[in-house]
Amino acid sequence: MGNPVVHFDLTGPEAELTAKFYGELFGWHIQSVPVPQGTYHLIDTHAGKGINGGIMQTSEGQQPFATVYAEVDDIRATLDKAEKLGAKTVVPVTAMELVTFALFTDSDGNVIGLFQSDHSQQGPGVSPGDNPPVSWFEILGSNPKQAWSFYGDLFGWKVEDISAEGYTYGQIDASAGKGIPGGIGSSPDGQPHVNVYATVDNLQRYLDRAESLGGKPIVPPTDMGGVQFALLGDPQGTGFGLVLPPTT
Repeated sequence: MGNPVVHFDLTGPEAELTAKFYGELFGWHIQSVPVPQGTYHLIDTHAGKGINGGIMQTSEGQQPFATVYAEVDDIRATLDKAEKLGAKTVVPVTAMELVTFALFTDSDGNVIGLFQSDHSQQGPGVSPGDNPPVSWFEILGSNPKQAWSFYGDLFGWKVEDISAEGYTYGQIDASAGKGIPGGIGSSPDGQPHVNVYATVDNLQRYLDRAESLGGKPIVPPTDMGGVQFALLGDPQGTGFGLVLPPTT
């Protein structure tokens, strides 16, 4: 199944405002912790499943973006392999109190993280609760089949081609008993995008609530291959997805 995706980050120029936004929108519990770069807002969704994440401030002039982190056993070796496959390092291997991480860009320009936890001090994970869980990720770009090969080589992800007419999309189960599944597909605007999705019970209600809190709708409720989803923009301009539970 490959390396699991175990964490997400939402970044932009208004981290404090955005932390409040997601806390009010989803009921997520957010704790501000000091880091060398300033303040990191650690998210525990209290959803009982899915993955946790964080919110951090971008550097001046940097565009807002979302990213996901794959857990690896040897972060230095994985980053070296990513570079040999054509990636570029954005943040080198960085050791912090509970985690060692790094960031790279793939050939499309998507920022992706590597995560190597200290298993002797690993935190409790997602706390029990019934808030919307972060349940899906996707990596979009101009050359998705090239990305399938890159991430297959790097993380061992197996891709199931579920493309529709005019749209290339591969579904991956990268959970390996932990983390969340996701997809790699073609970008509607040709630009790189990493999206994370929370499972909710009503797309329009959450879009309306997001707008009342300072966000904006980007993609209205949409059906694609039987999957109902929507996309919002948070107050700092980072895209965030909503998806309905799958029907059986």
